[in-house]
Amino acid sequence: MKTATLRAERLRSHRLTAPTRTVADAAHHMLAVQSQDFTAGRWALAVRTRGETTLRDVDRAFDRGDIVRGWTMRGTLHTVPARDLGWMLQVTAGRQRQQAASRHRELGIDDDVVAATVQALTPALRDGGCTRAEVFEILEGIGIDPSGQRGIHLLFTLTIDGLICQGPVVARTGVAREQRFVLVEDHIREHVTPDDPLAEMFVRYIDGHGPAGIADFAWWSGLTLGQAREAAARAGAGVEEVDDGLFAAREHPRRAAGAASVYALGAFDEYYISYADRTTVCAPDHLAAVGPGKNGMVRPTLIERGRVIGTWSHASATRDAPPELFEEPEDPAAVAAALAHFARFADD
Repeated sequence: MKTATLRAERLRSHRLTAPTRTVADAAHHMLAVQSQDFTAGRWALAVRTRGETTLRDVDRAFDRGDIVRGWTMRGTLHTVPARDLGWMLQVTAGRQRQQAASRHRELGIDDDVVAATVQALTPALRDGGCTRAEVFEILEGIGIDPSGQRGIHLLFTLTIDGLICQGPVVARTGVAREQRFVLVEDHIREHVTPDDPLAEMFVRYIDGHGPAGIADFAWWSGLTLGQAREAAARAGAGVEEVDDGLFAAREHPRRAAGAASVYALGAFDEYYISYADRTTVCAPDHLAAVGPGKNGMVRPTLIERGRVIGTWSHASATRDAPPELFEEPEDPAAVAAALAHFARFADD
């Protein structure tokens, strides 16, 4: 498949050139968007939704329980449809436990510590949930030191065990930056269970990210290559092989009339991060400037016709601070419009 065609197809499958009707629809289509940067994760859904979707629109979807955030894959926070959280963890929790095991031994996290945490937090989370600071205060009250990432890893463990998730957004003046931890059994109204969760994950990944290959899915999901190959085999007619080793969805969203040529995508956006090989969308010379670097960060990107042409920051969109361009854009006005789109989203 020609590179330009591949980019165009990915822009459409990512719902950038074919945006969805609602935030919940965008979340369902993507299945998971990386969200350790909470603002960027919310923007990832807004930029894939029609019209002038605002920060508060996304926050209301969290508050309603349509979407939640949790460590669903690779030990990394993702935003997912609430109804899909359970079965996704059926697929990924075992691998995540395996990968976290040595760190948990270093932190002294064992079955007794986890059990004590569950006993202390369960009643506290029933009445609207707790912030991370409130959770850590409870842990300190039972003699568990949450510092040194111990508290975070305990929250991670309770998440992949299917007990908790991050739900309602904590209100504050300006851009809210945290959520309340809540009990899954209290917060999530509906659960779905596919007949074959592993196959479902592959199909949904391809729907939201294709055309893509097995190695891409293995990277994105955090599963082994063997598990990824099995997932593709079990997906069967749920996807189609469109090129040697590349799979695409059976049905494609329609490209919107007048779709933009430039998108300002947030840190860790799926369009860039969710593939084993990112050179399809970013020239090799620019990969280091985007990331991930030594600090693990992946910078916000400017995408023109599917290619990374530079990076930007919140200051680029909201103040007089120019983006860092790797090359001159074909349409400078489209770059300004893309940054202004984010500014309106964040200013709500």
